[in-house]
Amino acid sequence: MSWNPHVTVAAIAQRDGRFLMVAEQVRGRTVINNPAGHLEESESFLDAVRRETMEETGWDFEPDAVSGIYLWKNISLGTTFLRIAFAGHCLRHHPGRPLDRGIIEARWYTREELALGDLTLRSPLVTRCIDDYLSGKRYPLEMLSCLGQIEILTADAHD
Repeated sequence: MSWNPHVTVAAIAQRDGRFLMVAEQVRGRTVINNPAGHLEESESFLDAVRRETMEETGWDFEPDAVSGIYLWKNISLGTTFLRIAFAGHCLRHHPGRPLDRGIIEARWYTREELALGDLTLRSPLVTRCIDDYLSGKRYPLEMLSCLGQIEILTADAHD
């Protein structure tokens, strides 16, 4: 049996006490999420978080640090996610840029607004990533490596 977690990246950007978030349609519900998405084949983690943030919010995002690495299983879907969250800052907004399919809008929320219960969060990762950011968790980007394609010349190429 093969186990394949979904590898995702998320952007944690704070401005004037508010965090960049997206409202999106997921399985017929409107939910709030960090700008986040799947790592694509042959893409670095940094390129993925920059791309996903642009596609979902219209903002250029520059990661400064890793703020957390999370493993979470969505029991209802039976799917496991490995999320790498990046603390960073937004450089420039492109308001005329169309957003990804399913994204309703990008908005800036305070942590308190996210906790009120008026909003449906996509997963527990949404506030966990923000809370880790607020607690000061920052790890150097250099902790992540992208080796690219390397041919393995051993008899057991499965490791």
